[in-house]
Amino acid sequence: MLNPFGAYCYIAGREPKMVSCKPQNFVYALSFWWWITCNHVTSQKNSLKPGENLSSWGLVRSENGYGLGFQTLDNCCYLIISGLAPKYEYWPAWVGNRNQPVDRHARLLLSRSGVLKIESKHSKPIILYSSPQPSKNTVATLLDTGNFVLQQLHPNGTNTTLWQSFDYPTDNLFPGMKLGVNHKSGHKWSLVSWLTSEKPSLGAFELEWEPTERELIIKRRGKLCWASGKLENGGVMHDTHYVIVSNENESYFSITTFNEEHTRWALLETGQLINRNGVDNNVARADLCYGYNEDEGCQRWEEIPLCRHRGDVFDSRVGYPNENMATLLENSSYGLSDCQDMCWRNCTCFGFTYFDDDDGTGCVFFLWNSTTGTTVASGGHKFFVLTNKSHNKGKKMWIWITVVSVVAALLIICAIALAIKKTKSLLEEKKRKGVAENNMADLATSNRFSDVNAVDNEFKMVQNLNVFHYTLVLAATDDFSPENKLGQGGFGPVYKGILPSGHEVAIKRLSKTSRQGIVEFKNEVVLICELQHTNLVQLLGYCIHEDERILIYEFMSNQSLDYYLFDCNRSKLLDWKKRFNIIGGISQGLLYLHKYSRLKVIHRDLKASNILLDENMNPKISDFGLARMFTQEESMRNTSRIIGTYGYMSPEYAMEGIFSTKSDVYSFGVLLLEIVSGRRNTSLYDVDLPLNLIGHAWELWKEGEPLQLVDPSLSESFDIDEVKRCIQVGLLCVAQYANDRPTMCDVVSMLTNESSKLSLPQKPAFYLERSYFDNKTSSEELNTNSMEEITTST
Repeated sequence: MLNPFGAYCYIAGREPKMVSCKPQNFVYALSFWWWITCNHVTSQKNSLKPGENLSSWGLVRSENGYGLGFQTLDNCCYLIISGLAPKYEYWPAWVGNRNQPVDRHARLLLSRSGVLKIESKHSKPIILYSSPQPSKNTVATLLDTGNFVLQQLHPNGTNTTLWQSFDYPTDNLFPGMKLGVNHKSGHKWSLVSWLTSEKPSLGAFELEWEPTERELIIKRRGKLCWASGKLENGGVMHDTHYVIVSNENESYFSITTFNEEHTRWALLETGQLINRNGVDNNVARADLCYGYNEDEGCQRWEEIPLCRHRGDVFDSRVGYPNENMATLLENSSYGLSDCQDMCWRNCTCFGFTYFDDDDGTGCVFFLWNSTTGTTVASGGHKFFVLTNKSHNKGKKMWIWITVVSVVAALLIICAIALAIKKTKSLLEEKKRKGVAENNMADLATSNRFSDVNAVDNEFKMVQNLNVFHYTLVLAATDDFSPENKLGQGGFGPVYKGILPSGHEVAIKRLSKTSRQGIVEFKNEVVLICELQHTNLVQLLGYCIHEDERILIYEFMSNQSLDYYLFDCNRSKLLDWKKRFNIIGGISQGLLYLHKYSRLKVIHRDLKASNILLDENMNPKISDFGLARMFTQEESMRNTSRIIGTYGYMSPEYAMEGIFSTKSDVYSFGVLLLEIVSGRRNTSLYDVDLPLNLIGHAWELWKEGEPLQLVDPSLSESFDIDEVKRCIQVGLLCVAQYANDRPTMCDVVSMLTNESSKLSLPQKPAFYLERSYFDNKTSSEELNTNSMEEITTST
């Protein structure tokens, strides 16, 4: 039971234990006692109602023993659902803030508007659920299944689930949880191990469901190391029944239970997947997969160090290794498996040990010449040493003599041929590895990393990211055949590719002279993998080969918006309903980037060619090479490197290098007017009227004739009120001053809520009145200057 004065804190770990914490000042505790007892949830309740909160001393408890409360791990505080094991020990089943620990005065609050969040004294609130429209009559309940759900109650007695912890699993899989993907939202369900037994932050291993091959897979830092093989629906796997669901909405794997109270699978930080109640405890042993073996579901890796051989494994020892030749690598994001992987790839590494203490975590590597002086003794430190355990079955000598005598001549010939081939292969491999290491060194230098492994490790830390081999990319695109070329972007050509699985992908081959340098390449890879939204394009992986930098995206069958919008024939395929849906999708994607993603993201290059369309003409924002991440506290930044597309740049960015979310709002306003009119912002309407699209729209608005802006291909088949509202919103977005522009939250509200009142637009940016041109220049000069401006912008 948790003490409200903080004299003892329950410490949750893989092995449950009670640890004494530093007591808070008694007077300090009394000063908050009245506030806590007025509104905190006790262990008597299994739910939170609007306005209630769960303090760091409280506990929400289900009827069958699950508990929700704040617990301390490694001197950090986390919101944890604990399960009751058969021996009356508590174990952590789910962590709500595994990468964002809070202080010990934190609380879980369900606001009266339906927002579920974690608040703490010294950090910003962690939003678990929030809706643009306030939700009323909500209740958050800890169910007997261990699922913490937020529901909206309706007067007719029904309810709607708004959010549930089962949709955000950590390292435990319960009956009713899903492993797979929601095809509509793009949301992915997977297990990710803890970093260590005491640190719940994201670890090295991830358990996923692969719907195409219908198999469970385990990846280590994005590299496939174990696969279950094809599974049939309704089967049994290691004493556990499971079901497989696959339809147009979702594809997932889920375990079921038959009169088993605490059935669960757990993915450990070592890579083991275990069944807590199974007779055969091990479901998978990814920790025994070294890349050369295919036993028990292990997968072979494409590249294995030449110095490692079949049978090489790391054995645990206890003793006192010689530390004279040891090297220390300290990093808070390293776990035990990371140390093993780095030692495995370093041919000079003989063994390693892992430390996790109050000062941090990290690895200690032992070199080959440090074996002398190593003492193995009980009571020492645990370390791991590289050994070879080849299990060759004994054969009788006469059998071998018979075999050798029969095929001696053939073996000699084959041996000579293989030796020649192997020598050639080794030379080519060394040459290729030398080039690859030089490229990775250049990558490290350009990003100010101290060594090659640091860059490689940074990419590997990105979850759900695949590294594609260059030969696979060549095969998928038929050696970048011109017939497979989809288009030419600012940073290089894009090709259609077909993977061995049959999946279609889009492959962006960055040009060697591209404006997108290594910084932008790394930025796009790391950034877009952290973003998950139905209106953002999905990055599947990347490839680095010599001076090639390649990105692999999901394939969008209908290409980009500009392909239809600015073509007199294809624009007829975009009726007003489709255009309004595209406008709404783009606004929702930008709103997510600005407000609902983990970090505030500024795209900086929003334009028609960066809006891709799927098979249903739904929009997806792409090309994040110029995007920048903000913390939620930051509002704007300044840069001396102004890169983007003229015509879509806000005035404060183009002239002063200042960019913020309002820069994206300006670009969205330009794009909105282009969608309505079917004309580019830089196009000319009349040689006597040298206005860009923004100026033309403003003139029509002042004259009370905004509908003259509408694309003629729409005829009259459009909603007049929606068109007028879109034009007005577009002009509000392109206001000259950033403070006069609405936020994307305001834009979404104005576009979706017909009853909302819109303010009148002000004079837009980059607008010069007609009288200025009439007095200063001739029509011939206007035409010439405008054409030059268009050429420069293009």
